[in-house]
Amino acid sequence: VEAADGWGLGEPLLERLRTVELLARGPKVKGAIRAAGLTEEWSPSSESMAEVLDRLLEEGVDGRRIAAQLHGEPLPGFVEALRAAGGEVVGVPVYRWMPPEDIGPVDRLLDAVVSRGLDAITFTSAPAAASLLNRAEERGLLPELIAALHHDVLPACVGPVTALPLQARGVDTVQPERFRLGPLVQLLCQELPGRARALPIAGHRVEIRGHAVLVDGELRPVPPAGMSLLRALSRRPGWVVARSELLRALPGAGRDEHAVETAMARLRTALGAPKLIQTVVKRGYRLALDPAADAKYADA
Repeated sequence: VEAADGWGLGEPLLERLRTVELLARGPKVKGAIRAAGLTEEWSPSSESMAEVLDRLLEEGVDGRRIAAQLHGEPLPGFVEALRAAGGEVVGVPVYRWMPPEDIGPVDRLLDAVVSRGLDAITFTSAPAAASLLNRAEERGLLPELIAALHHDVLPACVGPVTALPLQARGVDTVQPERFRLGPLVQLLCQELPGRARALPIAGHRVEIRGHAVLVDGELRPVPPAGMSLLRALSRRPGWVVARSELLRALPGAGRDEHAVETAMARLRTALGAPKLIQTVVKRGYRLALDPAADAKYADA
């Protein structure tokens, strides 16, 4: 309506909207409708376009003319289902999604996910999820991205529509019961502590996070190379991991095993407890698990 005012169409548009059935997907839409002096006929409790579609099909749309506001990527099958049921659908594109002019931040986010530098990643729109997947495919990183989202980085979506591009790639996501940013944040606060892996090492409690390590409750930032080594060691707690295997875990390390020694020294300094990691002469390194835990993981 505000845009129409610039063309002298504001009042005629409002008059026309007062004579049609208005369906509002969620509270933001309802707020905008009422702010314009209009009243919605109905709004779905689920705040989903799927429920809107169900209501329209139950009412019957044969011979009816329906204006559907499209926001970048409509719900798959929404317009097609209405047309198949005999409705005349007028698509009204409100905005469209474009790739960012500076792709750098997207690539940095992608690198952080693939390297397990994040504990979780959030999505608030389907185009955002699709964009990250497409960029990963362009860079040849899609398998690595999918693997990270399957096992190490928690994908959280604001709602089921947002999750569709990820589900199409076989990625399960977590979603809040109410499709809002606040509940999404609350969900992360509930989920992430339970995903943290705590290990009793050399008399300390150690939790490995995406970009840092908790040592006895104190957050210790660790460089990316050190985190790569620590994750490699934690996959087999208490077992000796050869330098050659740790070298492969280091991003861009080449063939010089001295890079492992350098990164390991920095890792020990960052942890603030050098005895957490033991050097096994001529073999490699291992996490110095406490005896009880060592026996547990050995049996496993």
